[in-house]
Amino acid sequence: MDTATDAAALFEEHRPVLIGVAYRMLGRVADAEDVVQEAWLRWSAEDREEVRTPRAYLVRITTRLAIDRLRHVQSRREAYVGPWLPEPLATDLDASVPDTAERAVLAESVSLAVLVVLESLSPLERAVFVLREAFGFPYGEIAAALDRSDAAVRQLAGRARKHVDARKPRFDVDPAERQELTERFLAAAAGGDLGDLLALLAPEVRLVGDGGGKVRLSLRVVESADKVARFLAGIAKKAAPGTEIRFAELNGGPALVSSVDGVVDAVFQLDVADGLIQTVYIMRNPDKLSALLPE
Repeated sequence: MDTATDAAALFEEHRPVLIGVAYRMLGRVADAEDVVQEAWLRWSAEDREEVRTPRAYLVRITTRLAIDRLRHVQSRREAYVGPWLPEPLATDLDASVPDTAERAVLAESVSLAVLVVLESLSPLERAVFVLREAFGFPYGEIAAALDRSDAAVRQLAGRARKHVDARKPRFDVDPAERQELTERFLAAAAGGDLGDLLALLAPEVRLVGDGGGKVRLSLRVVESADKVARFLAGIAKKAAPGTEIRFAELNGGPALVSSVDGVVDAVFQLDVADGLIQTVYIMRNPDKLSALLPE
């Protein structure tokens, strides 16, 4: 590795993994891109002749920078107005990950349900979970990245896995079922018919909305089929003229993207199980929608 061109090419080769690690650590696309940009600056200034395994080196830099950034933003999230949700991430796992088993692992690791649970882990636990569960890094590499012993990393991994398993909702991840229910949800919500909506919702369904205090949205989680159906019907009635809705793959699953006058206004995503909607996520914080573009 003796030219700037070679260094840039190698970095770009590993950029998708670095962005993947940083996003799962931070839940914000902009934060992930900032971390990866900082990793590039360090990589470009490094004596690369001393780097034996560039991928491991770059992941180590990115992970440590993400841990530092996470510790910094956690205090801001404690003061966040209303429920906090990760920034929606456009994904196209069918094209990039043809293997069904690998796709399922990646889709789960970037899902809203899992990312919300990861918020309750310590930065080190989150780093170990992401590197091990999402990307399959060996314990030895993770230990080197975090400057911890192999035994300590295994302990962190076990604790994180137990925590996630205990708190993660057990929803089906069948893509066809989620797509079908998302289409039926759109038809029922657009029609504003309570009966049609209620037929799709589990009795204990939850609606989690993130407006960040910048747009009107419930500051509490809405619970029960009746309350969620009425809330959604109210949203449909108040939709601005000219609202356009399209389907997209976000965070590894089908989602609805609502746009008004060419600007993305909201994202809706569902978790489903047993043929019913268990959770409705609504993202309306404009700061978290700026990376999404209407078709």
